[in-house]
Amino acid sequence: MEERKTLLAVLAHPDDETFGTGGTLALYSRRDVDVYLICATRGEVGEMPPELMDGFATIGEKRESELRCAAQTLGVKSVFFLGYRDSGMPGTADNRHPQALAAQPVEKVAVEVARYIREIRPQVVITFDPIGGYYHPDHIAIHKATVRAFDLAADSGVVMDGLEPYRADKLYYQTMPRTFLRLAVRMYRLFGKNPRKFGANQDIDMVAISEVEFPISTRINCRQVAEIRDAASACHASQGGTSMVTGIAGWFRRQFGSVEEYMRAIPSAKPGEKETDLFAGLN
Repeated sequence: MEERKTLLAVLAHPDDETFGTGGTLALYSRRDVDVYLICATRGEVGEMPPELMDGFATIGEKRESELRCAAQTLGVKSVFFLGYRDSGMPGTADNRHPQALAAQPVEKVAVEVARYIREIRPQVVITFDPIGGYYHPDHIAIHKATVRAFDLAADSGVVMDGLEPYRADKLYYQTMPRTFLRLAVRMYRLFGKNPRKFGANQDIDMVAISEVEFPISTRINCRQVAEIRDAASACHASQGGTSMVTGIAGWFRRQFGSVEEYMRAIPSAKPGEKETDLFAGLN
């Protein structure tokens, strides 16, 4: 019996699955790949407009609801939460919360991720790049845990609830397209805005991010599922998802953000090697 193609995304917060990898998840779901998502936190940290809290007791409940809406739209088969707390941005008090993801030992989180890898048995695993996309502590934490989990899942000396050891075929790091970032930096300056103070809290330095280079091995053209990704983005109303798909911002994203880029970490890509499919080379 032929083994079904399976993709596992290991991410940190509700909205990561859509804003970073939404096109990829939607595309492979439409290609009849079983797509699964591990989300380490429920995105509890941050402000929430009061009008969006009707029917929800906590910000975490609201963010989880938005994620489940987006996951269903993208075609994700199942979502698994690790149950850690959002750590907030670098240097904030939330970093030190006892349940904060960034405060956990890497090995502890890695064992939990490895257990899901053994259970789901994906050929392909994707997570953040080493700087977590934009230096978010949680993104970096789950990157480290996923890298460790990739090997732990295959280690026959590690016992996990009777699950058989399993080694996935490929591990990829999703990274922001640098061409897109540099264009955004120029556009920000053109409109008199400071690209080193991006985001609602002005705590994201787009210039610093754009200057970090990763060897891109794989580019996934997601234009054919752009409308699906936009619909998933709209699920994340509390994170500005609606504004990302309308007006100038929406046009800019569709024109320049429809190719999602990855660095193949395992097996490492050969110099100059380029892929257009995460499952390239696999039977």
